[in-house]
Amino acid sequence: MRHTRQAIDKLKDIVKEKGLNYTKQREIIFETILTSTKHLGAEDIYNIILDKYPNEKIGIATVYRALVFLEAVDLISSISLNKDSKKFETNFKEHHDHLICIKCNTIIEFVNDTIEKEQEKIAQEKGFRLLNHTMYLYGVCKSCK
Repeated sequence: MRHTRQAIDKLKDIVKEKGLNYTKQREIIFETILTSTKHLGAEDIYNIILDKYPNEKIGIATVYRALVFLEAVDLISSISLNKDSKKFETNFKEHHDHLICIKCNTIIEFVNDTIEKEQEKIAQEKGFRLLNHTMYLYGVCKSCK
């Protein structure tokens, strides 16, 4: 919960820095992503909000606008599943990489120390200072084989 509060405070700071109005709708959308254990699409977020906050006036267009903003200010990131579909996750998680099923769009997070060390080694060999990275491996999950 502390992690969620810190992230929300970061959102408030960014909105203030940009001279924008802070909205409860944007906070609810961001909090929905922060507290989810899954990668969520815009429709998923919208449906969760409809269920959890039935009295809030948050339309799907508001969700899409908030997602664009949250990604632009680096509070969330997206994974493109195909040309029409994105899933979102918070940038407040520990580093991890992704396995993505091209049939059912399942996303599996993983961390592998050997891969991490190899990436650092390759960067060093090429005279490159690695600052950040994201790895997506596309394939077919065991359920879809």
